[in-house]
Amino acid sequence: MSAHYQVHGEIAVITLDNPPVNGLGYVTRVAFVAAMAQALAENAVQAIVITGAGKAFSGGADIKEFGSPKAFQEPHLLSLISLLESSPKPVVAALHSVAMGGGLELALGCHYRIAAPGTSIALPEVKIGLLPGAGGTQRLPRALGVEPALNMIVSGEAIQSEMLAMLPGQKLFDTMAASKDSLLDEALAFARSIASVRPLPRVRDWPCKHPQGEAYFQFARNMVKGMAKNFPAPAKCVDAVEIATKKKFDDGMAAEREIFINLMWTPESRSLRHLFLAERAASKIPDVPSDTPQRAIQTVAVIGAGTMGGGIAMNFLNAGLPVKMLEMQQEALDRGIATIRKNYEAQVKKGKLKQEKYDQRMALLSTTLSYDDLKDADLVIEAVFEEIGVKEAVFKELDRVMKPGAILASNTSTLDLNRIAGFTQRPQDVLGLHFFSPANVMKLLEVVRGEKTAKDVMATVMAVAKKIRKTAVVSGVCDGFIGNRMIEQYGRQAGFLLDEGCTPAQVDRAVEKFGMAMGPFRMGDLAGNDIGWAIRKRRYLEKPGMKYSKTADLLCEKGRFGQKTGAGWYDYVPGKRDAIPNAEVVAMVEAHRASLGITPRKVSDEEIVQRLVFSLVNEAAHILEEGIANKASDIDIVYIFGYGFPPHRGGPLQYADELGLFNVVQAMQRFAQNPLDDASFWQPAPLLQRLVADGKTFGQ
Repeated sequence: MSAHYQVHGEIAVITLDNPPVNGLGYVTRVAFVAAMAQALAENAVQAIVITGAGKAFSGGADIKEFGSPKAFQEPHLLSLISLLESSPKPVVAALHSVAMGGGLELALGCHYRIAAPGTSIALPEVKIGLLPGAGGTQRLPRALGVEPALNMIVSGEAIQSEMLAMLPGQKLFDTMAASKDSLLDEALAFARSIASVRPLPRVRDWPCKHPQGEAYFQFARNMVKGMAKNFPAPAKCVDAVEIATKKKFDDGMAAEREIFINLMWTPESRSLRHLFLAERAASKIPDVPSDTPQRAIQTVAVIGAGTMGGGIAMNFLNAGLPVKMLEMQQEALDRGIATIRKNYEAQVKKGKLKQEKYDQRMALLSTTLSYDDLKDADLVIEAVFEEIGVKEAVFKELDRVMKPGAILASNTSTLDLNRIAGFTQRPQDVLGLHFFSPANVMKLLEVVRGEKTAKDVMATVMAVAKKIRKTAVVSGVCDGFIGNRMIEQYGRQAGFLLDEGCTPAQVDRAVEKFGMAMGPFRMGDLAGNDIGWAIRKRRYLEKPGMKYSKTADLLCEKGRFGQKTGAGWYDYVPGKRDAIPNAEVVAMVEAHRASLGITPRKVSDEEIVQRLVFSLVNEAAHILEEGIANKASDIDIVYIFGYGFPPHRGGPLQYADELGLFNVVQAMQRFAQNPLDDASFWQPAPLLQRLVADGKTFGQ
């Protein structure tokens, strides 16, 4: 059963029990209705308490039913709330730990609410492109006040129960429990105290007004418009809450339902729901069961105190794990430690980190100049120069000193992980942990699985990733893994667009308007153009037939490596990241174009976006076919969290599914006719061709 029924004297207790967060799935809803019927039928029962087992009151909708017809099958959530509201016996919600989404809406349908301190209260539906669909926009403003309710609904952020209890005039909580441990006893006592009180209070009957009325809601709309221009849901939340202040409750409920259903069909909501599920699915590895034993990770070593090494170390310090950092020179260590201190001090200055936390984290960090001092670490991550000879020297030393069972990880972004593992006598303990820069900020972690990496190593690092708050995606071994292999094709297309008539600023503007965090040329300047140059030099030797624009090489020959040199595709002022177009760079592009005998043409923004995005899609299809990625949604997660792809579009493959794969292939066939492009690349990947032929999507 997923809802338990017990009687304590004259009080019935219904406990939701559907781990991990007591999601209100179909089976739970059926059991809940049966328990309510039993409580109402028993004459001895004078009042009813509803609570949740384990670590939540209820987190709302059951993720396993997300988007399926079961989520709306009777008895659905609206029916449960109606049952509570119309109960002739008082119903008390005893909230603890988590009361979110449908769980909070269920509690708002009860006559009374008691909360334990530390309960996270939220209506987070806006984060998946929706608004609360079971009365949240109509009841919460009545219980909490219009402004705090609207702020919660529009942001989707959780607020602690004790903070809400302090709001003047709030009626969300009738009382606060002393602690989670005493919650049930206090809820039973409270239920006994109100068992005979009539009439029963209903949130729906309470007044809902704002003193400034239309002026306030217009102000709220202007704020939301500026913050959420690509997302329709926040503005619709404002509409729904305004309706709560103007219409009768039942009319407000009907309006909320209509808005909810309309939002559900928007591409933005589909994309956000896709990402919600994709992020949770990314940690699941098909052949590594969830009960695979894990190795204990209590101490970490990091090799290299540069930008990446320092950022990587901070992740573990933040999670309370001791880190030992190794460098070859004391000066390099001192510089690395100074950068870590500077990063933490900036957080302290902004009030994001308490001084004592900063002190605790720095106390966990130690340094060394000797590999022998790393011998007891459970996990070691190298973040040294991206060159196979350098990696070989490091891993041979690690193989010599590290204890048996230690996990050896490389932060390589492109090199052959199997070769790196082969430098040791323990390839089963070696894998890639590719952090993205800045490593202490970026959420993505590519976990590169070598052909001999042990399953318990995979299980361990996926758990560690969660501990350091990273979204981990598993990649097989190939040049560039998932993200950088795809971005190379994106960069090639950007170069061809320059040859054909675009300026760097025009290309960047077009894809930034599409929603990318930054265009390919600004991204090159940020990462360092010399990195791409080194990869191209390798390509010229390995794949002499591969076609590239030479403009990026000409730029690097001028020493314009990007932000770090103050000059790249754009100019930069010290201390600022603003990209200032440079006339000499544009002249260089034009001169190179003329040397090739190319007459420039006007290229539309639509073509720029399609060529760049569809290059990602086609390469991704090859990656899936080769088994480098486990599933299409993993690739979307890599691009959303690692490369600034717009979340409202759901990732490159979700976006392609939304457009229709037939239309994507038709566009690719047009691009293949362009003599200045790479016709062989635009041959649709076999997987893409099969999906179109079968009328299927990447999502399927």
